[in-house]
Parts: sequence; C-alpha cells; structure tokens
Amino acid sequence: MLFTSGDCAVPADRHQTRVLAVSNQKGGVGKTTTAINLGTALAAIGQRCLIVDMDPQGNASTGLGVGRESRTVTIYDVVVDGRSIDDAAVKTAVPGLDIVPADADMSGVEIELSQADRRAYRLRDALRAQGEGGHTRYDYVLIDCPPSLNLLTLNAMSAADAVLVPLQCEFFALEGLTQLMKTIEMVRQSLNPALEIQGLVLTMYDRRNSLSSQVEADVRAHFGDKVYDAVIPRNVRVSEAPSFGKPALIYDLKCAGSQAYLRLARELVAREKSRRQAIAA
Repeated sequence: MLFTSGDCAVPADRHQTRVLAVSNQKGGVGKTTTAINLGTALAAIGQRCLIVDMDPQGNASTGLGVGRESRTVTIYDVVVDGRSIDDAAVKTAVPGLDIVPADADMSGVEIELSQADRRAYRLRDALRAQGEGGHTRYDYVLIDCPPSLNLLTLNAMSAADAVLVPLQCEFFALEGLTQLMKTIEMVRQSLNPALEIQGLVLTMYDRRNSLSSQVEADVRAHFGDKVYDAVIPRNVRVSEAPSFGKPALIYDLKCAGSQAYLRLARELVAREKSRRQAIAA
C-alpha cells in the first residue's frame, strides 16, 4: 500500500512528514499564535516539528525567541537563493521544535521571483529536496502564512498537504473564511490538486460573549467534523507570552490557553492517525 504526497509516493511503512499550512487571509485571528503554540504542544507530546515562518513580519520567529541577530539564513534565502532547509533551520528552546525564520527581506520576494521558474513551488521544492536528512526527519511541518493572498501564501499552499485554519470567534471572521475557501479551491485547480482542509480551529473564544457561541454553532453546522473539538480561549497569558520570546506553554503551562493547545495537539495527532489508517485500509 502506498501513501501519496503530491507527486511523490512512499511506502506505507516509511515515515512521512505531514506539511500543514496555517492560514487565514484575515489578520488578527491567532494564526501565528496557533503555529507557535501548536508546534510547541506537538513537540511536548513527542512529535518532531518544524515551523516555517513565511510572514515578512517574522512574528513566529520572534515569538519563539529567535532574535534578528540569529537569523543569518532565513526562508528568504531558501526560496530566492536556493539555500537548503537544513541551512536555515534553527533550534528553539523547545526540544524537538525547530524553526526556519523570516525577516523583512521576505517583503521583496514577489518582485524578485516575478520571472523565476517554478516561482509558486520554491518552498515545496526546497522541502522535497531535503529527503531523509532534511524536513522528513520531522513528523510535522507547520507553515505560518502571511494574512494575505500573495506569492508567499501560494508557495505555502503548494507545499502543503493540507490547510489548518484558525478562526476567530467574531462575525467578520466568517467573511474571511469564505475568501479563504475560494483561495484553497483556486490552488487545488492550478497548483496543488491534493490540497485539503485539515481542520478549523476556533480561537479567541470568550464564553461570556454570546457571539462566540453563535459563531461556533454556525461554523460547526457548516463544516461539521472538520472543526476541532478543542477551542482556544481568549487568554491574557497567551497574549503576553510573545513579548518574552516564549510560546505560551513555556511561559505558563497551566494557563487555559496552554492547556487548550495541548488538547488541540493531541486531537490533531489522533486525526492524522485515523487518516493514515483509513488510507492503508
């Protein structure tokens, strides 16, 4: 039995990395916070994880304590100059969690790659070029996407097996979700036919606010079991953590947000196990 990832088939008994684009074209929905803390939670439960920071703001890098002075090789060097993922990956303070950092140079990628071959596949090619010595030593690669539809987002979705969607529990977030679904369908048709929606994560949930409950009900009614049971609450400790260069799970493991991300990580791993078993059956 074979698993298929894009155009590469690998034996079912061989380790396969799962590449997830953490994406939402609306800003302020907890996308980077989810990438950082989900990656940390996955590492905490024994999964090897790589975060790829594709946002020119570099917030995922900052949030994991990777200072500007430490970003000697970044994702810019990977997608523009052909440097390897191994060259760019930096170990974080979390055992089992590495990151390919980003900086402001990423803002110029669209122009610099305007005439380049395979410009929408630069990240996918870089990940696949690593083989057993590179990204495939990880169980999960989480790509933190910018909050817009541009060449960086297209590179992320072309490289990904699936999209993980953080969704803030407010009315306007639903409008952004509609646009994201259109983008995913466009990528399926033109760049990555195998791309799927891995799941939706409700973030910034406030149980005191009836709107949060209404948004949750609407999203679950429409997307069913694609919506994770784990819900990320609005939590001050999670918001504070990046200013200390730490994921919330390191800053305050016992806070409600950290515990929610641990539940999300366990649920994600369980879903992926079920998916693999269904394919193998």
